[in-house]
Parts: sequence; structure tokens; C-alpha cells
Amino acid sequence: MDSKDIRPLLVKALEVRKNSYSPYSLYPVGAALLAEDGSIYTGCNMENVSYPASLCAERNALGSAIADGKRKFRAIAIVGSPEDYTMPCGICRQVLAEFHVPLILCGKSEDDYRTYTLEEIFPAAFTANELKKK
Repeated sequence: MDSKDIRPLLVKALEVRKNSYSPYSLYPVGAALLAEDGSIYTGCNMENVSYPASLCAERNALGSAIADGKRKFRAIAIVGSPEDYTMPCGICRQVLAEFHVPLILCGKSEDDYRTYTLEEIFPAAFTANELKKK
């Protein structure tokens, strides 16, 4: 992936972060997911006073894409704090593995980001192949 694909993802993630509902953590997060066909799906975190009922930005974006019939993805951009690179939580890593999102962009801004492969941030992921082993 080159910068012409990366920059729009980071910009969309920064834009949707503004819509975050994060009154408890005060940590807004935005995500933009690039489908294989070039479509971009966004999501922001949505907290709940009962923390387990909260939804992360990454899973929110994936849910929108899945609802639209997408199943293949090229990358996801995640932005949270402008002071640090926001990484996906464990649950989100598992969901990213389920849909084989190969590239994770963790950004502070549209020009300041780090790239990771799924395997780098989630080695030895639990996958459907594990269920087939007997």
C-alpha cells in the first residue's frame, strides 16, 4: 500500500473520531477500514456505563462493512490519542484476524503513523483452522 491509499484512511479515521461517544474513558477512537474493492467503512468507539456493552471503533467499522456485504479487506487505520499510536485491543485483534485484515495503521495524525501486519500484532491467532484440528 502506498501513501495515496494510506492518507485517505487516516483522514477518515480522524474525522469519525470526532463522533466518538466516550464519556467514561474520555478516549475517543476512530477507525477507517479499506475493503478489497476500495470502499471505506468508518467506525468510532461507543462506550456504555456497563463497560462490556461498549463497542470499539475497529469492530464498529467492521460491522458496517459486513452489513454491506463486504468480507475481504486490505487495511484498517486506527487513531486515538494524538500523543501516542493507538493499538487495537485484544478483542479487536481477534475480530481483525477473523476477517484477515492484513495491514493495521496506527496513527497520531494523517502524517504520523506506524504500520503493522496482523501477524506482528497478533501472532499465533486463534482461527477457524484450530477448530478443524482433532
